[in-house]
Amino acid sequence: MYATTKILKYNEIHTTINFYLIMKNDASGELAFFVLLAKHANLSATARELDLTPPAVTKRLATLERRLGVRLVNRTTRRLSLTSEGEIYLAHASRILAEINEMEDLVSSSSATPRGLLRVNAPLGFGRTTLAPLMSEYAKRNPEVEVQLELTDRPVDLVEQGFDLAVRFGELPDTRLSARRILPNRRFLCASPAYLQQHGVPQTLSDLSSHRCIIHRQNDDAYGIWRFTRNRKTEVVKVHGALSSNDGDIVLGWALDGHGLLIRSEWNLVKYLESGRLQVVLPAYKLPEADLFAFYPSRRNLSARVRTFIDFLVAEIGQAPTIKHLLKLS
Repeated sequence: MYATTKILKYNEIHTTINFYLIMKNDASGELAFFVLLAKHANLSATARELDLTPPAVTKRLATLERRLGVRLVNRTTRRLSLTSEGEIYLAHASRILAEINEMEDLVSSSSATPRGLLRVNAPLGFGRTTLAPLMSEYAKRNPEVEVQLELTDRPVDLVEQGFDLAVRFGELPDTRLSARRILPNRRFLCASPAYLQQHGVPQTLSDLSSHRCIIHRQNDDAYGIWRFTRNRKTEVVKVHGALSSNDGDIVLGWALDGHGLLIRSEWNLVKYLESGRLQVVLPAYKLPEADLFAFYPSRRNLSARVRTFIDFLVAEIGQAPTIKHLLKLS
């Protein structure tokens, strides 16, 4: 690993790199070439991405070093490591290319036609079932936008990994980010009618200690800790159960099978509550909300592709049905 790993934001300037690599004799082309080489730390991998032979990449590196009069990398049989001069060159090259990319974003933001690379991060289940089809439709409407969707259950560092935005449920994960709410989304405690008929309906929070609870393990949240609020008073309940998973669809399936009580958001519950396959328990208590947000690095001006994509999500998802009418909630 290089000392400048945090400085190198290859994916953020991916489009800029691809453009300037075409201009082989241009100074910006040399910067882009070296950033790509540092990313892979391998001549063969760099050659594959550039569709060149390894000797051609070696020759290009030698030409750059000869022009600068310094060695930029130390070569081993398998990998490359940067010299101190290489670290300096990489840091400045990354910054310059990122500034070029930002400049082009600012200029193109005033254009009516979104274009360029749009990199989006989202959680696995929601990304597969909901976001991927929406991105397909967005791409059809905006043919000059190159769309990349990466799915990870754990939130990623948008700034360091070069994403334009993330679409996620819950609170702002990073103070360096801005956010726009796509959909309000409350959480509810629920269970199947079969489970409630067999084990009874909880009437108070203290009743939960005698019930089977299905635990959804999320990121680094405390295991089996549920927080309820009523009349501005918050109570913390430690629950227990035989079933737990980090996958939301799995725990929802267990609740539908009658294994116990589960906390899920109305985004996931609405159709099952309408059909009667699940029922809300202790509706007078509120749970932490899980609103759906588009998070993005703070910038004065969003590029046209990011701005129009967020607008598209709000239009397509923001009118999704809620369960308020079922429970007569305010």
